[in-house]
Amino acid sequence: MVVGSALALFGMLEFDERCMQGLTQGPGRLLRVRDQAFPPATICEFQHGEVSSIGGQGVLEVLLWGSLLVMVICLFTALIAECFDPRLGSDLVVPMTRAEKLRRTGAAFFVTGSVFLMFYTLAGWKLFAGPSSACSTGADWTTNAPRTLEYSFFPPQATCQYTSGLTRQMNPDWMASLAVELAVPALMAGVGFALAWRRWGVERRSVRQDAVPAISGTADRSDPS
Repeated sequence: MVVGSALALFGMLEFDERCMQGLTQGPGRLLRVRDQAFPPATICEFQHGEVSSIGGQGVLEVLLWGSLLVMVICLFTALIAECFDPRLGSDLVVPMTRAEKLRRTGAAFFVTGSVFLMFYTLAGWKLFAGPSSACSTGADWTTNAPRTLEYSFFPPQATCQYTSGLTRQMNPDWMASLAVELAVPALMAGVGFALAWRRWGVERRSVRQDAVPAISGTADRSDPS
């Protein structure tokens, strides 16, 4: 999904400009251009139909939706398995220790969490540099800096007003939406990791408690008195 999304994002580059300049032909007159969050694509709406970049059409679109569906199903299955903690005896239950489950859920949480943090940082770093001046962060605007009218951290978005009176969003809508969507698998994996951590801790404490009476009994039997 990551590789396919990267290809789709690459295909979005200057696609809107090609539509506006007439390099990309469509059915009828060009009405407007919009960005799609997932699969990442730029869609040019013409009078009698739409033309999309590579992410919103053909084999890549099917592969991206399929990979997203597989990932969500796998995460839901893993989360349900951690919640109900099924016992051994079923063909679907693989024998695993608590430590192995902790490593498995930790790896899933690390991967999904890292992807979310990297994308969120890319989309919202200006907000952390200064929310009330996010629109002017990262450039030398001097006296013509745009004003930040409103902002939000989730999704990472801000409305910028320029000196000409024109207003626009700091991030494209698809980028802000995708940052929110990536939080869902990270949250699911985090819940599974927290459950595995809790059960691993409970098992360790029970092993220690069982070990104390065993040591005491051994000491009593070896007492010469």
